Amino acid sequence: MILVNGVVCKDAKLVKADDFLFRGLHVMGNTSNDVGSNVTAVTVAEGINPPHTHPRATEVLTVIEGSLLVGFVTSNPDNRLFTKMLEKGDVFVFPQGLIHFQKNLGYGHALAIAGLSNQNPGVITIANVVFGSNPDIAEDILAKAFQIDINVVRQIQSKF
Repeated sequence: MILVNGVVCKDAKLVKADDFLFRGLHVMGNTSNDVGSNVTAVTVAEGINPPHTHPRATEVLTVIEGSLLVGFVTSNPDNRLFTKMLEKGDVFVFPQGLIHFQKNLGYGHALAIAGLSNQNPGVITIANVVFGSNPDIAEDILAKAFQIDINVVRQIQSKF
């Protein structure tokens, strides 16, 4: 038995064309959530795309409809922000492991397709990880790291 990311691979003799098909990208996802976005993963496992990183993959984003502000930040010590306004047909690359984001700045819906260079890219959403860890990261550590009051840390943690 061969596993890919913990999922049993189908015997090559039993593979059909439907095994390579995903239908549904024409259906708009639910964007009435706290960040106003929806990501439809098309993998074997099935507003704003907030700052996140893929520790094991480079991402290539292609805008199909609408316009998106995209950006990424280089690592320490520079922490340089690169941003670009993308329109229909534009392609942007987010280097592996760097924190990046997308925001719909258009007047209508935006649709983009992302491809990742690894079948198991991982995703770390920064705010969720930092303020929603289980158990919580100590409030004093976060207050010092973000240079904010402990009460602000408590308020943010309560949302996660």
